[in-house]
Amino acid sequence: MFARIVSMPLKAGATSDFRRAIENEVIPLLRPHKGFVDEIALVSSDGKTAFGISFWDSKENAEAYQHAGFAAVMKPLESVVAGPSQVQLCEVTNSTAHKIAAVAAAR
Repeated sequence: MFARIVSMPLKAGATSDFRRAIENEVIPLLRPHKGFVDEIALVSSDGKTAFGISFWDSKENAEAYQHAGFAAVMKPLESVVAGPSQVQLCEVTNSTAHKIAAVAAAR
């Protein structure tokens, strides 16, 4: 399993609007993508930075989403994001929520 970690600076006071956009617009856009497993959104305690962690069943599907879907998913966030986002692709090695260790051991 792979995770895409996206960090983005938020505009001042945009935390509530960010939460709404993730729930109402971003997650529905993510669900149809091949290999999408889950999304976790986080906001720093000072409200200045947001993180989106999406989980994918394979590296290939995560990379395909980067090329075919990421721009559309970022569109609803334009009103709350204060600058460019940064993306990192990581292999998931452990997760209590997704029971990743058992899946990885089976490979």
